[in-house]
Amino acid sequence: MNHFPGTWGRPRDDVYGPYDSSYLRTTGPKAHTQSPAVTGTSVIAVKFNGGVAIAADNLASYGSLARFTDVKRLRVFGDAAVVGFSGDVSDMQYIDRLLESMDIRENYSAHGNQLNAKNLHTYLSKVLYKRRSEFNPLWNHILVAGFDGEKKPFLSSADLLGTTFSAPHLATGFGAHLAIPILRRLFPEERPIAEITKEEAVSALKDCLKVLWYRDARSLDKYSLAVITQEGIEVLEDQQIESQSWAFAETIRGYGAQTV
Repeated sequence: MNHFPGTWGRPRDDVYGPYDSSYLRTTGPKAHTQSPAVTGTSVIAVKFNGGVAIAADNLASYGSLARFTDVKRLRVFGDAAVVGFSGDVSDMQYIDRLLESMDIRENYSAHGNQLNAKNLHTYLSKVLYKRRSEFNPLWNHILVAGFDGEKKPFLSSADLLGTTFSAPHLATGFGAHLAIPILRRLFPEERPIAEITKEEAVSALKDCLKVLWYRDARSLDKYSLAVITQEGIEVLEDQQIESQSWAFAETIRGYGAQTV
């Protein structure tokens, strides 16, 4: 072996011939992450009279393991909007750095205009579509909640393909199957948003989070909730789901460490 410091561990060229590194080169396509490892589950949001409420639990699962129980998946952007993330946590952190750099540029800009939630959603959907077009997608489904340029409540989603969708109430992940039917029953299409109060919206989100905690194996009973109104953004972190029905198991003879 060659024991000169610059080439430690390599075979000697005068004995074995020059090192051939051609096998490292490839003409095939780039290989990107196709199976996210650490993921977050549902984000739920509802429009109400004068604002938007959005919530997400604090769990990041490593496959089926509930590995990280203090991951905040709601990101406040200035005074304008809240972005809720589901999907890959590392891609969420990448988008969060993009938002942070944009927030700094906005604060130091000379034009005096601030991005609203609709602007922010348009930007993020273009970022997701660009990465999808490069066959290197960001494995996230996001909700953007806030106000548009006309000071009206705004709520819209964008997924890893750059597909966008707007509705009075939205959910990602398993919440699209379990939470949306609950919200449609509480807030039917014929009921105008002007009749929905802030208290009703927050109560509906808590009910949905409780159902997801019972039915979604990738959810947690700790969550964050944000309420965006014209007065500002109120964020409640490390909230706990109350009145948990799982407590009945402790009273069953033979459960856990109890003796029959």
